[in-house]
Amino acid sequence: MTLYKKFPISAAVLITVSCFSMYMAAQDLPRAVNRQPAVAGSFYPADKETLLATLKQLFEEAPATHLEGKVRQLIVPHAGYAYSGVVAAAGYKSIPRNASYKNIFIIASSHREQFEGVSVYSVGNYLTPLGEARVNREIATALIEGNRHIFYYEKAHNREHSIEIQVPFIQYHFEKPPPLVPIVIGSSSLSVARELALALLPYFNDDNLFIVSSDFSHYPSYGDATYIDELTAEPILKNDPEDFYNTIRKNSSESIPNLVTPCCSWNAILTLLYMSQRSNDIRMTPVLYRNSGDAGIGDKSRVVGYWAIAGHRLQQVGQVFNLGDKEKQLLVEIARNTLESFINQREIPAVDPSQLPGSLKQTAGAFVSLYAGGRLRGCIGNFFSSVPLYLLVQEMTVASATRDHRFAPVEPSELEYIDIQISVLSPLRKINGIDEFELGKHGIYMTRNGRSGTFLPQVASETGWNAEEFFGHCAREKAGIGWEGWKEADLYVYEAVVFGEEKIQ
Repeated sequence: MTLYKKFPISAAVLITVSCFSMYMAAQDLPRAVNRQPAVAGSFYPADKETLLATLKQLFEEAPATHLEGKVRQLIVPHAGYAYSGVVAAAGYKSIPRNASYKNIFIIASSHREQFEGVSVYSVGNYLTPLGEARVNREIATALIEGNRHIFYYEKAHNREHSIEIQVPFIQYHFEKPPPLVPIVIGSSSLSVARELALALLPYFNDDNLFIVSSDFSHYPSYGDATYIDELTAEPILKNDPEDFYNTIRKNSSESIPNLVTPCCSWNAILTLLYMSQRSNDIRMTPVLYRNSGDAGIGDKSRVVGYWAIAGHRLQQVGQVFNLGDKEKQLLVEIARNTLESFINQREIPAVDPSQLPGSLKQTAGAFVSLYAGGRLRGCIGNFFSSVPLYLLVQEMTVASATRDHRFAPVEPSELEYIDIQISVLSPLRKINGIDEFELGKHGIYMTRNGRSGTFLPQVASETGWNAEEFFGHCAREKAGIGWEGWKEADLYVYEAVVFGEEKIQ
């Protein structure tokens, strides 16, 4: 079968992690500049007591939905409360009031300012008639410092309603409202959505809630909106970003009278799906659908659609990625072909996905290690890829050969002496302490205040460290948080299927 053809290396950006990686820490934060309400008095009441009474009524009208497991993500509308408030309240109501989250990330698309990239509010807190909602400026600053397409752009937030609409719901519903991370996407771009997802993936866990603020169809008739919004929701419920994007394109081209867009914040939803598709234990559940024609003041000839959809994590532990010997051999062949093609010709060979087994087209984290004479010659990997496994192996093979700062780039004369080792990773699983770590079986990933680092499982056998030494070296040398910094860090373990050219394990 024909697997390969040649094409030049793309300029696509992946967030990669060397075998011993580090994140930059946030700097000392300047004095806060709070974001003032922009749509109080128009989209929702500006008077505190009136707003509280409105929210109370919305939550009473909203149907209750019981969801198995913890809600990790929520899609809710951002229109005026008179139109979409019941749908939004139903979404929030699917989360227990006493639910505990460290942060709530709110992702929205810009409605008033067009700009390239992503703006995160990092300079202060959000104000509403219900008071001050704290922003986690440390995380916001770390996102800005660690990603070239993420920044703070004042105009992106000043008049943007889609995030502000959500804040009173959060202040009202949660017994202890967590700090916010407000994120506005400035342009309709697949690459921006993918890069934002990769930047946010370290935070995509049970500690945090991700809210996407989005309405659906704009301005078709009541019947057409119901039809098109159901089509748009189907790939979301399947947790399939590619199908969602293709559905948006298809729905946009349908000859539906007065349809301006099938989904106004599709790039924010796409970002969410790029993250959640990696978790095989997340179920997307529809909570409530209505459109503006269902409101007493709505015009059924020209409506906007509203979905509340929740993503909740089922109570199961992720398993090690399953690969047979033939699949391992095929991945090694892809890596070898990629290494030789790029070093000799500066080209990455394209792989025909129709000739690959389904497991190689799924997403999984992976590291590629290069050895020469038994000694490490390069190692780069990625926990949080949203591309298929075979493509990630190609990207990491090139990165290990050319972008590991500890080594000079591989030369053509070295190729015959280099052995390739691939580590395919299981999903990250959070642990509460070192007692849950198994030396030699688990790799460790730790993160604290925007800094992170990792050791692969095989590092234990290579170094002879005990568990505390394994954690201490990772914390001090790779995450940069000091020898005992792991004791205050968020800790995650993972397993790896390790194989290579010399011996399939």
